[in-house]
Amino acid sequence: MYRVIAAPLLVVLLLYKEYGIFKWLLGVSFFTDLIDGYLARKYKVTSIFGARLDSIGDDLTVLVALLGLVILKPDFVREQKWVFITIGVLFVIQTSFALIRYKKVTSFHTYLAKAAALLQGVFLLLAFFFKEPSMFLFYSAAIITMVELVEETMLVYLLPQWTTNIKGLFWLPKINEIPPKL
Repeated sequence: MYRVIAAPLLVVLLLYKEYGIFKWLLGVSFFTDLIDGYLARKYKVTSIFGARLDSIGDDLTVLVALLGLVILKPDFVREQKWVFITIGVLFVIQTSFALIRYKKVTSFHTYLAKAAALLQGVFLLLAFFFKEPSMFLFYSAAIITMVELVEETMLVYLLPQWTTNIKGLFWLPKINEIPPKL
């Protein structure tokens, strides 16, 4: 819930050029993303609503961070526009397919999604705290994000009903109790 509420505040901070406060609160948002799922499982307070809220909070946090990148590092964004466009197109395809198939966005929380979120968070935070963004972290995050979006699109195709907390394609036959096709 914090990340959903914090997103508009972060936008306001950007608009009022309060970049120092922005980057620290963005760090809090990424930190809560890192620990919320673990805490929910540990204390057995998981729910479908919580999984959906987590996904919305994740997307809003990354969207606000990208807006910050556009405002604070416009040259970098221009130089890497095709990477951003590719990720954006894959995201729109995956989200549109999920909305068509399930009438709602996905909340798979795959291992790849977790890895992509971690890399995105580290890259984005370091981009705001240091003068130059790390190209290694950027490309690592971008590649894992692209692969993750393709995996989620495949999961939407393969899973007839909306579900949450899928580890990934490798584990799919175990979930559906279908023998893997060779």
